[in-house]
Amino acid sequence: MDTTAFLSLLVTSVATFFAMCNPFANTPIFMSMTAGDDKATKKAVARRAVITAFLIVVVMSAIGKLIGELFGITLPAFKLAAGFIVFMIGYHMVSGQSHGAQKASDGDIKNTLEAELDKAVSPLGIPILAGGGTISSAIVFASDDGIEGIAATIIGFGIIILITYFMFLSGDALEKKIGQSGLNALTRIMGLILTAIGVQIFLGGLGGVLNVYLPTIPALLSGGSGS
Repeated sequence: MDTTAFLSLLVTSVATFFAMCNPFANTPIFMSMTAGDDKATKKAVARRAVITAFLIVVVMSAIGKLIGELFGITLPAFKLAAGFIVFMIGYHMVSGQSHGAQKASDGDIKNTLEAELDKAVSPLGIPILAGGGTISSAIVFASDDGIEGIAATIIGFGIIILITYFMFLSGDALEKKIGQSGLNALTRIMGLILTAIGVQIFLGGLGGVLNVYLPTIPALLSGGSGS
């Protein structure tokens, strides 16, 4: 394994998932969904949410390429879709809008212990922490770079999910220190990073499409002229 290449992949993975999961933006969501819960319940909800998200990303990193092959989806197509999703999430973050994965419906917020633990899986685990953009990015990283990509994806997401877990547990203290305006500013910074990553992934997919189809154009043209 090339250590330098792996570290580069790991840095990209961490940066992408940090911007995608955005612990600073998701912590207030966690706080609002667990408002009124005791400390033990909040800890249980946070633990189940991050474990759920981590398992989803691990599974999709391992079998995402196989699923794509099963349905005839090429890696460039995955990259184009992932790039578009990541870009749109980042754009909404920069413009101060909440993307769909970061909004919980009133029906998700209930007061029973069972409902509290259920919402740790959905919507907190998926789609807030492991949404479409996160899963698509995991598939692209893992498929593009083989075993090194899978390892970088799992380790990178694991780092971010641990950060998210501890931020969930220290949400009250964080908000007191930096305030809501500070959280909003950090969200916009993460959004800007995310839009750039989305463009980069999209261009990688576009390059793959052009590499596949551009060489066939002369043959198609000559075939058409011959007829």
